[in-house]
Amino acid sequence: MVGSIINIMIKHSELILNNDGSIFHLHLKPENISDQIILVGDPARVDIITSFFEKIDFSIQNREFKTVTGWYNRKKLSVISTGIGTDNIDIVLNELDALVNIDLKKREILKKHKSLNIVRIGTSGGLQPDLPVNSLVVSQKSIGFDGMLNFYANRENVCDLSFEIAFKKFTSWDKSLPTPYVVDASEYLLSKFGDREFKKGATISAPGFYGPQGRELRLPLAVPELNQLLEEFSFNEIKITNFEMESSAIYGLSKMLGHKALTICLIIANRVTLNANQDYRDEMKKLIKKVLSRLST
Repeated sequence: MVGSIINIMIKHSELILNNDGSIFHLHLKPENISDQIILVGDPARVDIITSFFEKIDFSIQNREFKTVTGWYNRKKLSVISTGIGTDNIDIVLNELDALVNIDLKKREILKKHKSLNIVRIGTSGGLQPDLPVNSLVVSQKSIGFDGMLNFYANRENVCDLSFEIAFKKFTSWDKSLPTPYVVDASEYLLSKFGDREFKKGATISAPGFYGPQGRELRLPLAVPELNQLLEEFSFNEIKITNFEMESSAIYGLSKMLGHKALTICLIIANRVTLNANQDYRDEMKKLIKKVLSRLST
């Protein structure tokens, strides 16, 4: 999907490097990462995941971006924290791709493309009554409420346009809001989590935690009935299962850049039944072990 021209030097203002030659935000060099990537939001969760590793090769942190590369069950993995939101994903995905598909010294796109496997492990809010707290949801599709992918040319080539049209029609989508986009997960990665232990559905990535997810504190909502519409919507037997804040950008940019992506979430609150599990950390550790086992098989 990449439309760049090979052997055109990328300007310093477009590809910013640190003095040591590492990529600007992540502070990584190509040799620091595996082609198997686990993304999390919270830097502290990087330590939880890598506590199960047999060996650590590399660790670095800049701001909210923490990377640890090591070995689990003889499989080399890199765990990276992104912080919250699709804006941070725009940074992480583009810089990860640059590490494997651009010669950073020559500032030229490599002739041989390299594809990464990218799996996000996150927490989420359920949007269906049959998704109790502690359910595991794998995002078959991701719906971006953030509008980020619309800044890239030809985004329609990686999106499910029929789903988008049906969704906007059903919700009478307010034109003052960002245009939603819908992208599928990697079929290859999805097949590793295709059993009944994981509920499949469409995941919404919201550009905020409060208003964009239908939470009302002191400010009224522009579309107060939106969450009810999300619960009711279905297209080709796919229902919207949950809210989170990063998946759509991961799916969209991965597809456009030629990588494989999947998001798996632990439901820690159900927005329909109004139940929540504030002490979800043990359940998260169980999910982490399941993901590590399947990725290293």
